[in-house]
Amino acid sequence: MLGELSGKQIDVVLKNNIVGHIGCHDMEQTYVVPITYVYDGESIIGHSATGKKISMMRSNPRVCFQVSQMTDMGNWQSVIAWGLYEELRGEEAKSAILKYVKKLAPLMPSETSRPTHGFNVENLNPQEMKSIIFRIRLGKKTGRYEKRHI
Repeated sequence: MLGELSGKQIDVVLKNNIVGHIGCHDMEQTYVVPITYVYDGESIIGHSATGKKISMMRSNPRVCFQVSQMTDMGNWQSVIAWGLYEELRGEEAKSAILKYVKKLAPLMPSETSRPTHGFNVENLNPQEMKSIIFRIRLGKKTGRYEKRHI
């Protein structure tokens, strides 16, 4: 059976996953890239080194975010959300990165499993990090699912 996810179900999918895809568009080019993230109930929180994605989102902060949860081809959920990119600084950045670390640090057990662009679990001072800490304030969210009958 195919169907639409409710708002509550959409939030569960966003909270239960850690990898999604950002779609950004600038200068007649669209770019879709995976990120690790945390959902705080309103926004996607992430971090990145400076590069194409950050440059495009700075130029055009309107982005699309997609995440999927799949058991098999007959059992899956997918969420698409639209929002605005914002870079975080100071206490906002520190609060955001603490949420990120709380959820993702247990999944980074070794130095080689951590991002290579300046993220250090032991050093959570955003001013000293090489990463750009950002959020995507979500607006419209939609979700679909398929559930196979047994």
